[in-house]
Amino acid sequence: MKSNSKLTIALAVAVLAIDVTVISRADSAQDKYSLISPGGIAFSDFRGYEDWSVVSSARTDEVLKVIVANPKMIAAYKAGVPGNGQPFPEGSMIVKLQWKQKKSTEAPFAVDVPDVFSQAFVMEMNSKRFPKTGGWGYAVFNYEPASDKFTADAAPAGCGNVCHVKVKAKDYIFHPYQKR
Repeated sequence: MKSNSKLTIALAVAVLAIDVTVISRADSAQDKYSLISPGGIAFSDFRGYEDWSVVSSARTDEVLKVIVANPKMIAAYKAGVPGNGQPFPEGSMIVKLQWKQKKSTEAPFAVDVPDVFSQAFVMEMNSKRFPKTGGWGYAVFNYEPASDKFTADAAPAGCGNVCHVKVKAKDYIFHPYQKR
């Protein structure tokens, strides 16, 4: 009887430990998608961005950037937007993912590679919600590796529309869809 009780207790503890792990992982994943920027853009609107198609990439002295877009925006790019003079359709979304960079210690040549993820800059086309900025809404979600958490940036989306107005003729988008 005593060995059955010990086995029952051990199984109960194991099941509880698994439940706590699953719940804590769910809470961690939920935190990212529960964020809303000061401008009202919800990170949850961009759910799945991790698997969106690449539009382009860029590099500054500090960060490597990969620009991805949702299927609606990719289809518009492939149809010639914005070079054909047409705007991106409602619901288009684009995300600029940013990593701090480091020199590869494995490649046999000099190359910078992503190191620590730092930020997701997001844009969404919704002309009803964002009529004053060409229909585009902007937000920045910062990532803190030490806590493994995202936060909505309190500043109004980095440069946001102020910077993007320079490319108004390209429907406020800097990066063209790159040839493959």
